[in-house]
Amino acid sequence: MANRSGDWQELLTLSTRRERLAGDEKELAAAISRGADLRVGTTFRHNQHIDTRSTSDELIRETMQFQVTYLVDGRWAAGVCTMRQPVSLPNEFGPRPSMSFFLYNQDARQAIARPYLDGPPSQGRPGPSPLDDFSDMPRYHQFDNQDAQTNAPSHNFIYDFDVYHFYTRGNWTEVLAHSADGKTIRGSVDELSRAIDRGQDVKVAVGGLCDDLADAGAPVLPHEVFIQTTACYYYTDRKLFIAATHPMVRIAPAIPMSYRSRGWDFGWLVVRSDGHVARMLYNPYTLTPQRSQVHCPLRWFVR
Repeated sequence: MANRSGDWQELLTLSTRRERLAGDEKELAAAISRGADLRVGTTFRHNQHIDTRSTSDELIRETMQFQVTYLVDGRWAAGVCTMRQPVSLPNEFGPRPSMSFFLYNQDARQAIARPYLDGPPSQGRPGPSPLDDFSDMPRYHQFDNQDAQTNAPSHNFIYDFDVYHFYTRGNWTEVLAHSADGKTIRGSVDELSRAIDRGQDVKVAVGGLCDDLADAGAPVLPHEVFIQTTACYYYTDRKLFIAATHPMVRIAPAIPMSYRSRGWDFGWLVVRSDGHVARMLYNPYTLTPQRSQVHCPLRWFVR
């Protein structure tokens, strides 16, 4: 059942072995498809995950919000944390300024990409790298390591947290859906314009946004990327709605979602109710912006 309140609702609970304890993956994916916000809660011991040299085995409860969510093939949910800097608990930030683009899948498979922000980008060649040494952290299972000598290393992994709680907040209402050429499928741009007159938040689901990141010649999985907007504009004569989005991370669509070399980037969008999408995307290896324009099917939500 859809949760239309402003409360967070736990839709899925997984054990440390990622076995279902409560809830349902299909219900989680359905909530994401309706525009729901996503948080994941975990528990772990300080000296098992934060500082393995510490004598403190204090239990820590963490919740992480994912500002961007993905729905892949209409059935697979994932989230990306787009606003986090690495931290060194309990006192300070991590040793190098970077973005911490954590990725969580609905089966609790995790990943991290870190574009560094503290100087001229490294000139290393992208590609496979040796695995890191996590011998002092037996709960950390690294699957791969990519681009370690570049400005944007990434890898996919699982950390065996004690439990995984998947929470959603489903107080978004879809008011407009249209094709890539702006043809209305359901809803109304008028309702979208009235929403900003009421001071409501706006979120957009962009279909096919990451098609160009798929491997050449490989089938491209259908997907939507859900992003909240910042500034919204309504051209009253043209009945054209325009919105600028929060920062987002693009990842090649897959099940499960994962980082791979040259398979991701990040940036901002300007989206319009005629399907036009302007992209300001940053190459994570060089931090140079690249402008492009595409047309995508969009779904608009308000709260």
